[in-house]
Amino acid sequence: MTSDNLTAEDITQNVFLKLFENYNSINDKSKIDIWVFKTAKFEAFNYYRGKRTKVDQFEVADANELEIGSDFDVAEIIELKDLKEKIETELDNIPIEQKEVFVLKEFGGLSYDEISDIIGIDEKLVKSRIHLARKKLMLKFSKVLK
Repeated sequence: MTSDNLTAEDITQNVFLKLFENYNSINDKSKIDIWVFKTAKFEAFNYYRGKRTKVDQFEVADANELEIGSDFDVAEIIELKDLKEKIETELDNIPIEQKEVFVLKEFGGLSYDEISDIIGIDEKLVKSRIHLARKKLMLKFSKVLK
């Protein structure tokens, strides 16, 4: 959701620190994955709230982002990286409600029911938002491919 590896790593670290701090107060340990996703969601929203008031002075790129071994096709890796960047850019242009469910479904691999529990909305609304996000992305990329 942040489109930035370093920020995502910071948020992930914060989430697991909070899990460690609050583990004993979590009542239903069988639903700890939902707790983690909800906490990650709130941390991501906090990031966006803070981003409105702060300007990033340093454009830091993750030097370890591209790992190339001898059996990889460099051109294919670069092409996939470019495609990923284009998708992330387009995801930044759709409403946060649609982006959130899309990321949880497509990148998180969660079911509609799990997303519904995490976000606290009806499963039909989850499906609708994912459909709208996919439709917008497909429309944008169909224009690019023409």
